Amino acid sequence: MLKQIPSTAAPLPLDTATLLHRELGEHRAVFEATARMLSAPFVESLAILEAGLRRGGKVMLFGNGGSAADAQHIAAELMIRYKSNRRAISALALTTDTSALTACANDFGFDTLFERQVAGLGRECDVAVGLSTSGKSPNVLNGLRQARSMGLATIGLTGGEGGKMPGLCDALIVVPSTVTARIQELHIMIGHMWCKALEQRLALA
Repeated sequence: MLKQIPSTAAPLPLDTATLLHRELGEHRAVFEATARMLSAPFVESLAILEAGLRRGGKVMLFGNGGSAADAQHIAAELMIRYKSNRRAISALALTTDTSALTACANDFGFDTLFERQVAGLGRECDVAVGLSTSGKSPNVLNGLRQARSMGLATIGLTGGEGGKMPGLCDALIVVPSTVTARIQELHIMIGHMWCKALEQRLALA
């Protein structure tokens, strides 16, 4: 019979109200910290997105896990609609083609997933948007490097201290938290604000 090893970690709260209060309090703190620093990088990133789209480019978004879901979410709302019924905004997530993803991972390695797609799909005036909560995801960094090597504009959404993304992005929004869930919650809020602002600025009929 295996001897049970006592846990040194503090027990998780069993009271739902305590859990709710703690999570909402943590979200509120990160939201308020983000609100204090967001103005300049948001304006900068929005200007890059608008300029690329006005010149006939598209937005390519990519990330892993929850960030992949956020990339797809933002791309869908740009392509289809956010609030207004209007013409499509050219956007795609590089996380949805299972044949391309599995072939690339199998033949060249997981770290090249987005680099390869940017190389094949990227065109002048396009904007590459990399999402990584740590700023250290090798495939996201490689995708941004490839975009820069082709002269594409680059935007990053990350957290903490930005990881390795600062030198690869023309505009970078760093959510001031190291908690993945809180970073992702703010990333999708920022994505929604991009969608709303682009619908208004481009005034697509």
